[in-house]
Amino acid sequence: MVEIGDLRTVKIYDTTLRDGTQGEGVSLSAEDKVKIALRLDELGFHYIEGGWPGSNPKDMEFFHRIRHHSLKNAQVTAFGSTCKPGVEPSEDANLNGLLEAGVKVATIFGKTWDFHVTKALNTTLEENLRIVRESVAFLKSKGMTVFFDGEHFFDGYKANEEYALAVLKAAVQGGAEAVILCDTNGGNLPQEIYKAVSHVAQELPGVELGIHAHNDGEMAVANSIMAVQAGVTQVQGTINGLGERCGNANLCSIIPNLTLKMGYTSIPAGNLAYLTELSRYVYELANLNPVANQPFVGESAFAHKGGIHVSALMKEPGTYEHMPPELVGNVRRVLMSELAGISNLLYKYKELHLDKSSPEGRQVLEQLKNMEHRGYQFEAAEGSLELMLRKAINGYKEPFKMESMRLILEMREQNPIYSEAVIKLRVGEEIVHTAAEGNGPVNALDNALRKALETIYPEVAGMRLLDYKVRVLEEKAGTEAQVRVLIETGNGKKNWGTVGVSTNIIEASWQALADSMAYGLLEKSKVNS
Repeated sequence: MVEIGDLRTVKIYDTTLRDGTQGEGVSLSAEDKVKIALRLDELGFHYIEGGWPGSNPKDMEFFHRIRHHSLKNAQVTAFGSTCKPGVEPSEDANLNGLLEAGVKVATIFGKTWDFHVTKALNTTLEENLRIVRESVAFLKSKGMTVFFDGEHFFDGYKANEEYALAVLKAAVQGGAEAVILCDTNGGNLPQEIYKAVSHVAQELPGVELGIHAHNDGEMAVANSIMAVQAGVTQVQGTINGLGERCGNANLCSIIPNLTLKMGYTSIPAGNLAYLTELSRYVYELANLNPVANQPFVGESAFAHKGGIHVSALMKEPGTYEHMPPELVGNVRRVLMSELAGISNLLYKYKELHLDKSSPEGRQVLEQLKNMEHRGYQFEAAEGSLELMLRKAINGYKEPFKMESMRLILEMREQNPIYSEAVIKLRVGEEIVHTAAEGNGPVNALDNALRKALETIYPEVAGMRLLDYKVRVLEEKAGTEAQVRVLIETGNGKKNWGTVGVSTNIIEASWQALADSMAYGLLEKSKVNS
């Protein structure tokens, strides 16, 4: 428990495994939850809310599984509600479920908004005070540490300040170690949060306060930080801001803001460098696409596209970055596009020894802008970009060239679409002629290309097509429209993107496939050299 006088220390309470799973499209198995809990413990989180044991079998399974692991830093907490109106705590199934979870810390929520007491609980204000006080006292009598979540506190405070405070005091009377102020509907503003928290701190001297904010007004991070400034010493939130509706307060933003910008102690400072990895780990287990422009940990958080920005970054990164990306385990990225300048090329491809007076560099930049105007996009196709640069600057020799290609599509009764690709490649002075079938024309083309190259370049066998995207660039042109094909390839050590554009999807696919193989061979030669 935090000493109240130590206002520079903030305990981090993670509720990804409970509140985070209430977000649309978020689903974690019991094993997923255990894996995330162990990762949170490694990083030094203080509390990990495992779930609501009385609500579903999966959460109870998590509590059973986590017992077999010795956590070094975090305490696992179980979440539940106060007992029902008219029911004694000892007879309440929900409270007994918290005991069955086998953890030492419980967080129970209760109503602080008189509107909810009379309309949702359908009970009296006095009975609500009783169930809050006695529910906390019951769990305390069983040896548990109890946190009280004041549900809808800030809305209740606005509606009936005296009663909202009375509910918090009832929890304290019951023995709650901490009182958490919840912006459950997520609609309050930072100045409102600061004012209310400051008042509560005066009314409950010596009581540890916490904040639990939702993001419906895009204020959850700001509200959490303002609450800390007003005196709370426990912050609740989720990794990546996952949660119901618009999500919860994002701990991936709160932690670095508190630690790096405001000088508070939260998780160990050295562990901040693993924050980006943690963010992506949770996205992966939740089967969600990472949010690229997420602050601090997003792939685009330190990505620079404008030529003027990159020119300044080369002189001093602080000109266009609010902090070094390495502090949170992220990296600086320089993007290439029609907005790029020669500085983008200089920064991105230092090993090619470009300089600002290089005519080749400026020629490539002009070519790049013209290609993007035609529909190419190199932000996610750095493989194609580097190949283009090397061809223009250092006499790069292509590992193969296409002599001819033929595709056969045949409709059959048993196998509705039969695809075969026949290609002739020139590899050095040798001509390689081969054919392969596939599940569709692009797959057949990919198989034929690999078959032709593997005998000469065995490393091709280790390259895997990871993603294939097609985008129509001129929707009104119908079937005559230009399409952009973006391919992601990997060899187990590195992933790279390549791009092709044409009015013919096969031609665009070939461009991207050929570049993907050529770049993979280039990477192999870099390693060998």
